[in-house]
Amino acid sequence: MTRQPLTTAIAVALASALVAPAALAQAATAAAAPSPAQLDRVEVVGEIIYRDRTEATAPVLSYDLAYFQRFEPLTVGDMLKRVPSVTFVSDVLEYDGVRLRGLDSGYTQILINGKRVPGAGLDRAFFVDRIPAEIVERIEIVRSASADRSGDAVAGALNIVLRDGYSIDGGYLRAGATQFNDDEFEPTFGAFWGGEALGGNLLVGANVQGRRNPKDKFSQRFDAPGGTLDNTEVQTDVRSGKDYAFNADYRVGVGETGELHLSGMFVRTDRIQDEDSIEYRSGIANTANLLTINQNDLDIQTDNYTLGAGLKWAMSGGETEIRLDRAGITDSQFEFENEFEYLRDTNPFPEDDRFTRDVTDLLIEDTDTTAEFAHERDADFGKLKFGLQATLKDRETRILDATRYRVTIPNAPGVRPAIPGPTQLLAPAPGGLNTIEETRFEPFVKLSGAANAMEWEAGLRYERTDTEINDRTVAPADARTETDYGFLLPSAHLRWNLDDANRITASVARTVRRPDFNAISPALLEAEAGDNDVLGNPLLDPESAWGLDVGFERRLGERGIVGVNLFYRDITDLVELANTGVEGSEGPGTFVLQPRNTGDGQVWGAEFDLSTPLSAIGLDNTGVFVNYSWLDSEIEDVFGKRRFNNQSNYVYNVGFIQELPSLKASFGVTFRKQGDAPSRIVGEEIITSYDGDLEAFIEKRFGKAWAVRLTGINLLDQSKDEAFDKFTTIADQISRDYDEYELETETGGRAVQLIVRYQF
Repeated sequence: MTRQPLTTAIAVALASALVAPAALAQAATAAAAPSPAQLDRVEVVGEIIYRDRTEATAPVLSYDLAYFQRFEPLTVGDMLKRVPSVTFVSDVLEYDGVRLRGLDSGYTQILINGKRVPGAGLDRAFFVDRIPAEIVERIEIVRSASADRSGDAVAGALNIVLRDGYSIDGGYLRAGATQFNDDEFEPTFGAFWGGEALGGNLLVGANVQGRRNPKDKFSQRFDAPGGTLDNTEVQTDVRSGKDYAFNADYRVGVGETGELHLSGMFVRTDRIQDEDSIEYRSGIANTANLLTINQNDLDIQTDNYTLGAGLKWAMSGGETEIRLDRAGITDSQFEFENEFEYLRDTNPFPEDDRFTRDVTDLLIEDTDTTAEFAHERDADFGKLKFGLQATLKDRETRILDATRYRVTIPNAPGVRPAIPGPTQLLAPAPGGLNTIEETRFEPFVKLSGAANAMEWEAGLRYERTDTEINDRTVAPADARTETDYGFLLPSAHLRWNLDDANRITASVARTVRRPDFNAISPALLEAEAGDNDVLGNPLLDPESAWGLDVGFERRLGERGIVGVNLFYRDITDLVELANTGVEGSEGPGTFVLQPRNTGDGQVWGAEFDLSTPLSAIGLDNTGVFVNYSWLDSEIEDVFGKRRFNNQSNYVYNVGFIQELPSLKASFGVTFRKQGDAPSRIVGEEIITSYDGDLEAFIEKRFGKAWAVRLTGINLLDQSKDEAFDKFTTIADQISRDYDEYELETETGGRAVQLIVRYQF
């Protein structure tokens, strides 16, 4: 696998973000701008930070980095696990594919600085654990869509706002290490500086951190629930690597009213996943019952970058902005799996009987280039904003694998073949060699105003999408497919300010979810769903949804907030696997399945959040944080009604922070728990459960410049438990004729992190 040198990648990603703007600055008069934030309250001086109350008419929750920072999160995923309605269905202690309101990651729009970013996932999802927490200024949960934002947000949107030229005035260093349950250490180091430079405001930052997640898994496989135990498997899974992050932001006044904004971010994730497992017959762990020894290694390098340039200036009685943004991801993965089998004859271990090797080489390159024009001005009724966004997506996928190398090993004195055998030639997997071009034109108009205690916003967005798919693994006549569609997306928001402390919000909006990339590939994947084949469908329409949010929020004293929100989504044209009636490659009883737009689904729930000091009972230095989300849904598939796949029925967080001003110290605890997540597809049904997650920290400050934090992670050693019902055919699944029933438990162990911060 060819890898781009880190220094070259950084140079490419940030070159246009820091083009020498000094010449512009010399001719410019600094425009009015917000003052950079002081570091004192966040980095060193003890102060508990609570959720922000935004002034947006649309329902938006805002959380500064300082809200999370006492627990020293490593990634955006670690941050998001503490906020309302966010769940994950990942390996234990992994927080990658965020599921807002419990829905599949493809229903959540991930934005960086308000702009779309491509992800490597086939469901268009962006893995939030690829972004280090240290480069983030704040996280915004956008519960309902507005006309000036992308409509790909059925469940809502998460806006990751990076630190910019106005974020900090000064600098700081961050250094430390984490010790894991296997006694390994991973270091972390970060350096950031922001202030006046080059005639404007500049921020530069870098962060390097080690990542590690050593896990143990134990699986039992039965012929049916309550039936005979066929085998057990003991597995170790160690995931380790490094994250390298760099970001820069520059703002300078242009003329009397203008501002030029340049920004760039680059993140590289180097990661090794090393899985080793041993399988025993009938659950008896001795060499006489040894079935297989398996080695599975996955080498991952993922590069994410964003580049942006924007210019604002006063024009025609309002403000005009033009922007050019480019965001990209390169995901390179090389995987091999070696397996030895021992009980294919009567001779047990150490006589091995067969060796199998599989190899896969994956490369995905995806870029979004967006040009935007927007103009906002005062009008008789309030404000008018209109504009146009145009985006070109280029996505290239290359998945190569080798014909399975499998060789029978004769017993002595037979000649033992070479292991792992001859070099395997890699060739494209079905559907694994394709390009996708997607062109989007999205004009919008938004009106907003206020009347007495009422504030309102109404808008209209039209999203026109033209998609061209070129799949090079199917017959030439079917290789190129073109589709186009358009959606009109209205939205409206109302905020009723009952008084200075209380307000009611209501929102309605239409949103879309575009089909997954694997669903629109025309390739035929054999035995992809149980023993059934899956044929892609390039003519799939997007899913669309009407959504309603109604909320109440109350300010508690000067810093506290309590809120409750009810939501409902009515989703149409759901994409589900349908039976074509054609016999599958595995023979009678199996079929060719195809994703199609079939049926509707509904999602609803209630969200509560509270963050406040306990000043009402005289505890000004005690802050409490609570959020609870109740989630539910209904969908109908070929087997009947069910919830949306992997939607937990609840998730909650509770915690507190205690300041000790006289000791210049503090401590705190958080606890998180999410409910069971059931899933049902053709050939397999899964229920995923997690134990609770407990974290705690202790902080000591020295003078005005130093702070030391000790954090305990996964203190309860939570487990992830899964139950798998597996079936060969659709008929077997309906009649509950099992192919296999499996129970799996996964644990990750405790970890301790020590971080030192120095402000200058």
